[in-house]
Parts: sequence; structure tokens; C-alpha cells
Amino acid sequence: MLAFDTATPAVTVALHDGTDLLGQRTTVAAMRHGELLAPAIAAVLEQAGATRLDLTDVAVGVGPGPFTGLRVGLATARTLGAVLGVAVRGVCTLDVMAAEARAGAAFLVATDARRKEVYCASYTAAATRVEGPRVARPADVATEAPVAGLGATLYPDAFPNAVVPQHPSAAVLAEVVVRRLVPVLPAEPLYLRRPDATEPGFRKQVS
Repeated sequence: MLAFDTATPAVTVALHDGTDLLGQRTTVAAMRHGELLAPAIAAVLEQAGATRLDLTDVAVGVGPGPFTGLRVGLATARTLGAVLGVAVRGVCTLDVMAAEARAGAAFLVATDARRKEVYCASYTAAATRVEGPRVARPADVATEAPVAGLGATLYPDAFPNAVVPQHPSAAVLAEVVVRRLVPVLPAEPLYLRRPDATEPGFRKQVS
């Protein structure tokens, strides 16, 4: 299984054989998802001594996340699935981060949504999602509970109890899909709001 996520500033890729992790690569570089994803996939396959023809499944983070980065990952996953004839399994990116968190109590995952907002979801201590995902201003979801994700770093006044991870891991994504620990979703983006770039409307005629 090839797994990757581009819903945050991290471009993370991993390969899993159903039992063990065979390789992984993560680079944090906002706005470079399109440049970094394909080389990262090639590097992980080479690391494992595999080729695209060996793939049986693709797992991809579906966000929520900013439009541009999220689009890169989902377009790549769909293309691989169509070309190779393999299943494409989507997973909420926040669920992947929650599965890695070691909060010891109920907690929040909050990632950067830009515009001084966060994408967030609430979880039990066992990493079961109970609310969200949604987009919100940090002040509106401020909490003393543990908070994983970049949101805790960006907005420490709202989230003073930051915990790891800060970004999703494709290795964890692969593991939770293989072990069926999280809901599997269609490979459709969780934008939660309209993208920043929109088609221009009709110009008014000047009379």
C-alpha cells in the first residue's frame, strides 16, 4: 500500500506491505506539494525496492486542508488508482494525527486553515473522533486540553497545551488503514469552505 498526505505543509509518503512499513519520507515545505510529491513517491518505492506495478492499494489524506495542497495529493491518488486499477482509500487527515497523538486525555487536533483560522476536531483519549472536523477561529475553540497539530504552535494563547504530532505521518496513515482503525472515506476533498481561487464573474457592461 502506498500512502501519502498533502493536506498540511508536510508532504509525507510511506509504503506498507500489510505487515511492516517498508519506507517513508516526509518534507515540510508549504506551497511545494506539486514539486515534492512525485519525487517522494519515487524515492520511497526505490527505498523499498518496489515499483508502481507492485502497488495493490493507495491511501490518501483527504483533509481538511487548503485547496492547493490537498488537490495535489488527491489528483495523484486518483490517477494512480485509475492507471494501476487499484483501490484508493481516503482518510481524514485529522484522524491520522489523532491516531499518533499521546495526549492521555480527551484532546483536540488543530491544523492551519490560514486566514487566522484552524481546521479542528475533538477526540476521546482513545483517539475516537467525537466532533468535527470544522473550520473555526482559534478563540472560538480555545481549550486547556491537549492539542495536536500546527494550530497549537501558531496560536499558543488559545491552545497552551501542545502535544505531538505537529504534522500527519504517511506511515501512521498506512498503519491505520491496514489495521482498520479509522473510517475509510471516498477520495474526495474535505475543503470545509470555498477555495481561495475562484472563477471571475461576468463583468458589468459600461453604459
